[in-house]
Amino acid sequence: MKVSKEYYDEIFPFKGEWDMESSCGLKIRDVDGKKYVIVTELYQDNPGTSVTYAGKKLADQICEAKNLKLEDIVYLECNPNTNSKLSFYDEEYFQVDFNVDRQNMYRQLTKDEIMKILGR
Repeated sequence: MKVSKEYYDEIFPFKGEWDMESSCGLKIRDVDGKKYVIVTELYQDNPGTSVTYAGKKLADQICEAKNLKLEDIVYLECNPNTNSKLSFYDEEYFQVDFNVDRQNMYRQLTKDEIMKILGR
């Protein structure tokens, strides 16, 4: 399952669980005064931890590398469309709020929200 390059501007290497070498797709967008950091799961091209399991540790590493503050960004996780017959691999975007309990930390974005952020 190859992930299309339309989902990311760069491959971002990060330390995953147990400091395992990992990677994700990364886009950073400024929209209406907000900075969106979008991490994309790379599936077979990620040798380590998934973006979801890396969570705040990944967000912190991106902020450090890109000179951002966690409190100033909107952090999004993308599960890209891989053209699989399995609906598990359909495109989905989630906003992640690290300041709430685990049950409420993910909110799926609507197609309109995605279009506004990505200009699609």
